[in-house]
Amino acid sequence: MTEKPLISIIDDDPFMRDSIRQLIKSFGYTVATFSSALAFLESPDLKQTSCLIADVQMPGMTGDELYGRLVHDGRGIPTILVTAYPNDRLRARVLSDGVICYLTKPFDQQNLMTCVRKALELRSPAGEAS
Repeated sequence: MTEKPLISIIDDDPFMRDSIRQLIKSFGYTVATFSSALAFLESPDLKQTSCLIADVQMPGMTGDELYGRLVHDGRGIPTILVTAYPNDRLRARVLSDGVICYLTKPFDQQNLMTCVRKALELRSPAGEAS
């Protein structure tokens, strides 16, 4: 039996972070949560993460900056960005850069789960580092 994929959630808002965690867990996924991009980058969960859900507006490092750093470092984790402050230019840029979905808070739970499934389909088990 294969291990369940790890979904990592980064959001500086504890209520939003916990809400997303509960939703993802209700679909049977393993979840790790972080209050900042730096906490995620310093975590051993970084290497195990199959899908990343990150808030765009966070102190220190934004979700889109985190995605850019991961890609630059050769860790192209399928990423979903969420924001309470939609920006059409940012949305177009991050989607063209490879972000899977860009969702506006509050988002529909089904839309998020569709994005998670899409991200996990793109995560090739053969391509994961050991």
